[in-house]
Amino acid sequence: MSEAKPLVLASGSRYRRALLERLGHPFEVAAADVDETPLAGETPAVTACRLAIAKARAVAARHGNALVIGSDQVAHVDGMALSKPGSHEAAVAQLTLLSGRRIVFHTAVALIDAASKRCQLRQVDVASTFRRLTAQAIDGYLRREQPYDCAGAVKSEALGIALFERIESDDPTALIGLPLIALVDMLALEGIDVLAGTGTG
Repeated sequence: MSEAKPLVLASGSRYRRALLERLGHPFEVAAADVDETPLAGETPAVTACRLAIAKARAVAARHGNALVIGSDQVAHVDGMALSKPGSHEAAVAQLTLLSGRRIVFHTAVALIDAASKRCQLRQVDVASTFRRLTAQAIDGYLRREQPYDCAGAVKSEALGIALFERIESDDPTALIGLPLIALVDMLALEGIDVLAGTGTG
């Protein structure tokens, strides 16, 4: 029987790591050094898919016998992509813009077999409608959660869920940044059954 392939998450995100831990399958973490700047004329959905693959490929090049997971999320409103705010002031501006509006989060996940170069890719969209947010509500949320490393300043796994009136998606984990329902299917195609607790070998 051949040696089981290690599973590697190509991300330094603590949110994605926490999500993948839910599946109970052992994995390693290796951050991918990838330029995440969108290309000229690229739609948010295409950006998410391209970067998910790029992250997985970058780490697969350093882990020759692994299955590597890459993921990326791009949020947009009215065609305008939303980045990670990075500061309180930028987050206030983003949430003020999003108040009462509909936003779409495009989350892509890629799974690459480093040895065969086989690549699976899934894109899961989450359409979300924001509540009308007062300046006091925005400031209170930001000071409590400090979600400055989250796209659109949305930390939905915590208090950020209160920002929304409605969320529409086939996979609620996609909003946090790693669509686990899609990933479970992808892992199964590579011989990993997370429910049975079996892996490739």
